[in-house]
Amino acid sequence: MRLANQTLHLSFLPLFITMAIYPATAFSAETALKLDPLSVTATRVDRLTREVPAAITVIDEELIESTKMMNIKDALQGVPGLLIDSKNGGYDVRLIIRGAGQKANFGVREIMVLRDGVPMTDPDSFSRFDFIDTQDIEQIEITKGPGSLFAAGSAGGTIQILSKSPFDVDSNRIRIGLGNEGAENYNLRHAMLLNDNNAISITASRRAFDNDWRHWNEFDSNQISFKHAFKFNEPDSLDTELSYAEANMELPGSMGKAQFAEYERTGKQKDNGNAWKHSGRYSKIWFFNTRLETQLTDNLRFRPKVYYTHWTHFHPITGTISDIESDGVASYGTDLEFVFDHQLWGESTLVAGITARQEKSDDRRKYAFRDVETIPFGPQADRILSTLSDKKGDLLQTEDATNTLYGFYFQETLRPSEKWLIDIGLRYDRSNFDIKTNEMGKYDFSSGKYVTGEGLSSTDKTFHLLSPKIGVSYQLSDTLSAFGTIARSDQVPSSNEINESTDLAESTATNFEIGLKGRHQKWSFDTSIYYTEVKDEIMAILLDFHTTTFQNAGKTDKKGFEFAGNYELLPNLQIGVNYAYSNYTFDKFTEVVDGGPSATEINHAGNQMPYVPKQQYGLFAHYQNNTGFKARIQTNSWGEYYIDNANTEKYDGYDFVTNLMVGYDIGAHSFALNVDNVFDKHYAVEVKKSSRGTKSYSAAAPRTAMLIYTYNY
Repeated sequence: MRLANQTLHLSFLPLFITMAIYPATAFSAETALKLDPLSVTATRVDRLTREVPAAITVIDEELIESTKMMNIKDALQGVPGLLIDSKNGGYDVRLIIRGAGQKANFGVREIMVLRDGVPMTDPDSFSRFDFIDTQDIEQIEITKGPGSLFAAGSAGGTIQILSKSPFDVDSNRIRIGLGNEGAENYNLRHAMLLNDNNAISITASRRAFDNDWRHWNEFDSNQISFKHAFKFNEPDSLDTELSYAEANMELPGSMGKAQFAEYERTGKQKDNGNAWKHSGRYSKIWFFNTRLETQLTDNLRFRPKVYYTHWTHFHPITGTISDIESDGVASYGTDLEFVFDHQLWGESTLVAGITARQEKSDDRRKYAFRDVETIPFGPQADRILSTLSDKKGDLLQTEDATNTLYGFYFQETLRPSEKWLIDIGLRYDRSNFDIKTNEMGKYDFSSGKYVTGEGLSSTDKTFHLLSPKIGVSYQLSDTLSAFGTIARSDQVPSSNEINESTDLAESTATNFEIGLKGRHQKWSFDTSIYYTEVKDEIMAILLDFHTTTFQNAGKTDKKGFEFAGNYELLPNLQIGVNYAYSNYTFDKFTEVVDGGPSATEINHAGNQMPYVPKQQYGLFAHYQNNTGFKARIQTNSWGEYYIDNANTEKYDGYDFVTNLMVGYDIGAHSFALNVDNVFDKHYAVEVKKSSRGTKSYSAAAPRTAMLIYTYNY
């Protein structure tokens, strides 16, 4: 039945593309052109998306406001080539773009995340969403693949989150959302003009879940942000923000096969499949940034940024408790950018700049779990069976770590004629890890006990990261444009990966892509075909439920096709479809299992990469009329995928998980009912199989509903 559904869906793709292209002959260009959103991410300058020689998706404010935005995935799900879901609820997301990011057990890897041009991603390519206020988002841009001028050491792509300006006083509101599973969603935003050139705003948000459908999964987040914006003579401006966030999330853990079967039957997860019953992440984050834009001469703009983040956390995980509560972690940096308009080959623009960033943590500590249940006697005496609390026991490790990144970038944009646009760019970054560790003790996974550690050690490792790109866009007609791009990026390992495997090399992704974009009053579409070759891809080697090592694969090949389109079927009614075909294989990969003298080498050449399905597709319909009634229904499907590098077994994925929004606007008041997983399907968002044959399942949330009232003033 699954194959039949996929075949039926594929059979409609040529028809939809034909429907999209055909109306170009039925409408005049003067009256039919669709308003094309502006992108600021792909090239660091404002540009219509149809002119960008890359695969880019813009999520606009209308779509963002139609979702409850408890999690960033509420806005991003359904983008072809982007796989997103949450294993833990709350702010947590599993985010993969064209296969990049799948090795992350927690947070997001290999993808650069920015907010208003300021990096949310650490210098070692780790991103988390605990301090991003999802209620303060105006637009989201996704650029897929390597070569972004923003992406320092992140080859998977870029996600740019644009927040609301203090000058936007029309977005002042009070929002109250309540739902099942103890869901709460509160937001207050107030912006005020001090005079024509000065504006301030304050935004406060609270999100919370009890998540009674599974054990140990409560979540709450409290955030507050102050912004100031000052306009000099047009277009000079200075924007400053200071925010604080507290985010507390219990991590429920994954299930074994029998536990997952019980979840499929009942929709309840009563336990997890490992000893670590009290995992969580409890964070406090300060975030500051200031961004200047000034016109130095008629054709030269200067855009410097300065930013600083300080965070602490209490993080019980597998085997240990990570405690960064004293000095915390400080991350700071600057980006000095120039934009020079000139004549070279037609009207041309040069964007160039330098970047310097550093993340520093002193006396980072790891502890044993104090309260545990163990085997009382026998050959496995004292083996840990289960944690009884998340209280700290003996100190196991201290660590001082500094990650320094600096680099430069430039991109020349040439316009030989009105129809042609050429981007030629290069980014270079130098990333250095300086890590000093004193390991007094550690958890030994084979014996299940705490044992003596390896004492003092240090790592000093430097990576040189190069990202060249050339892209060409050509306007075929008033409604159609084509693009082609060749881009490369190096991917830096994270500090945790280097600690686990000190011999890791950076990976290198080279992408070749062609595409077609259409913009019309009645329809729009984006489609592309790409081939990405990745050398030394950093792969996660799963040994058991939560024991992961990392290794470079010799070479992987990624071939894909993506399509996203929408059509105005009736007045006020828009329908759309998205589809991605992803064929990712190991060209060269010999996996080393279990290490040491008993290590086993397994050749995976020719195998499919795990977790990424060959087929991903979705449909949506959106209706909004002048009376204030609005509705949106969206359904998403993931095809089957292999659950291990050895390709021994597949998971079926899921079909047509459907979300619904029904709302009504009357004057300053807005009411909306959001229902996720309408048909209450019980499935897994992730299934893994370790090299030792152990399977783990992370459950998707059952049906949830939230009623939201918004007062706009």
